[in-house]
Amino acid sequence: MKEIIIKYTLPIGIVLGSIILGFIVQTILLSWLRHLVKKSKLRSGQIIIHSLRGWIILWIIIAGVSIALPYFISNPQILSVINKIILIGVIFSVTISIANISVGFVDIFLAGAKETIPKTSILTIITRIFVLIIGILIILNSLGISISPILAGLGIGGLAVALALQDTLSNLIAGLQIILSRQLRPGDYVQLSSGEEGYVVDITWRNTTIRELADNLIIIPNSKLSQSIVKNFHMPDKSMAVIVPVRVDYESDLEKVEEIVTKVAKETLSSVRGGERDFEPFIRYSSFSDHGIEFSVILRVDEYANQFLVKHEFIKRLHKTLKKERIRIPYPVRTVYIEGKKAEG
Repeated sequence: MKEIIIKYTLPIGIVLGSIILGFIVQTILLSWLRHLVKKSKLRSGQIIIHSLRGWIILWIIIAGVSIALPYFISNPQILSVINKIILIGVIFSVTISIANISVGFVDIFLAGAKETIPKTSILTIITRIFVLIIGILIILNSLGISISPILAGLGIGGLAVALALQDTLSNLIAGLQIILSRQLRPGDYVQLSSGEEGYVVDITWRNTTIRELADNLIIIPNSKLSQSIVKNFHMPDKSMAVIVPVRVDYESDLEKVEEIVTKVAKETLSSVRGGERDFEPFIRYSSFSDHGIEFSVILRVDEYANQFLVKHEFIKRLHKTLKKERIRIPYPVRTVYIEGKKAEG
């Protein structure tokens, strides 16, 4: 019994010591990195800290277990298998950590180049998959499996894979084309030729998600979206003109009507959220209709969704003002004048 205790005391101590050492090293290293980040104010430092948290402890514990294993297992074949499993675990964990750091760096790059390349999920997914593939190839190479035939096989079998994944690849390529052409960006309000409209939420490797004003989500395959006629209300500028049709009676003083309507429109844009305060609203008379003189009031809002509140407030205020000024908004009726002859005699 005493021999067993003496035999296993050292390896158990190594494992316990590695646990303690892992916490100490992680605390010191992350504290040092936080100090550097605070001093340099680099966002990349925060990404590295977040990606390494927890992994440092695991890697040191794995190192301690690897050192202690020969004390517990004397069979070289079993020990070799366990060491290979540990090696796979270490490489895979390092790969995940590097993938997280790479995705974080891509996000920082996209945030700085948002006018050139919009920030979407598809680019971060491709980055993560690329790093994971490299990690898997390193694992295979470390196990003594030659990766040259695998790479050659990928080239030969590429055609078969492309045919089998034709829809998936077409969606992936269409998604990249949409992003790089800057036709659509997350946050844009768009309307498709098929009638669907809403805000672009995200562009993934397979589909694009659009959120309607009613908060319903529309999922559109990228290949279908790239073939659609799309009206983007946020390009080239988010602000947009809003046209409100109005009608007044034929007996109205048109100069006075123009003055009153313009004043109400200006007050509405200045006081209602979403209105362009610096814009000078104007009206344009358009026709003599059966019901009165028709004209359009041109307003401007800072983005598509705000037009509804601005129009709502403008119509309320205009109706109240016209009623106060005794300017009649005619009903859709037709007045018929009949000229008659006097009866003789």
